[in-house]
Amino acid sequence: MRELQSMLERRVADGTVAGAVALVERGGATEVATAGDLSRESLARIASIGKPMTAAAVLQLVDDGVFGLDDPVEHWLPELADRQVVRTPQSPVTDTVPAERPITVRDLLESRAGYGFPADFSLPAVAPLTDELLQGPPQPQKVAPPDEWLAMLAHIPLLHQPGAAWLYNISSDLQGVLVSRATGQPLDEALAERLFEPLGMVDTGFSAPSGEAGRLGPLYRPNPDGTLTVTDPPGGQWSTPPAFPSGAGGLVSSLDDVLAFQRMLVSGGRAKDGRHVLSEGAVWQMTTNYLTERQRADSELFLEGQGWGYGGSVDVERREPWNVPGRYGWVGGTGTTAHLVPMTGLVTILLTQRAMTSPSPTPLMREFWRYAAGG
Repeated sequence: MRELQSMLERRVADGTVAGAVALVERGGATEVATAGDLSRESLARIASIGKPMTAAAVLQLVDDGVFGLDDPVEHWLPELADRQVVRTPQSPVTDTVPAERPITVRDLLESRAGYGFPADFSLPAVAPLTDELLQGPPQPQKVAPPDEWLAMLAHIPLLHQPGAAWLYNISSDLQGVLVSRATGQPLDEALAERLFEPLGMVDTGFSAPSGEAGRLGPLYRPNPDGTLTVTDPPGGQWSTPPAFPSGAGGLVSSLDDVLAFQRMLVSGGRAKDGRHVLSEGAVWQMTTNYLTERQRADSELFLEGQGWGYGGSVDVERREPWNVPGRYGWVGGTGTTAHLVPMTGLVTILLTQRAMTSPSPTPLMREFWRYAAGG
């Protein structure tokens, strides 16, 4: 426990982060350490570690028989019917061919729908995702409502044929719109009713809970000289509900709420009271790698040799001490991580509010994972 505490205090003292909360749970024992301007009770913008939560909501609908994994999503997202695909990834957005098949629910879950970020951000079909849809650093109050957002996406060609390549981020936002359309509810209401409330995740939503904005501290970005600048203050973009609830990275949560979700996955889909929130089969599907060796190699920038399940990465290579085959989880651009190892029950969570400057995990993340792995 002291070693974990010292790690966080050292990183606050040297200015790496303004605050951090870390948890390691193994063998029935739970270690928690906090330092700086974050505490166990703090709220945090969790960014992309919310992706598994969105994927879980999609799989709940699969469990309920609302749709199947191989169903075309155009039934619920008609804007995505009759897709056009750029002839080659380097082609201009006007040089397209028809999609060879419809986009399916499985494509969205595997992040292989044809939309998203590749290793090369300069490709012509990538620019509209950042320029028109504001994909990239989260700015929740600036993104258009779901119907308008999806209509804009429909005018952008796919970068790859459905199923052909792993591409980052857009598929998770599409999962969120799919959940909303299929349930007939706004995404925040659907997630609260179907996932957060059954798990007791009282702090989780797309903005700070009413009256709780004071628990949400600043979001920082690092400067070239190593100092930190506040990029979103308390009372900023996450203080009120956004028009577009981003299933890819828009959630606010707390350490205990993220832990409740991780424990649900470790227990095979059960809430604390023993009730199934997800089927065991759905949890297995979430935490299984679906990428080919070539797709993993093409996604090295994001995945560092690992695979992808539903909503998060799945370790398949022992590159580092923490890369245990089957380890599942992800990192968030606001400096957050959450992982679990299904076979052992290990859970690791790190929450900071220091924005990442690249897809590569930060030195603090790697230091934390090394500690959790016992190395």
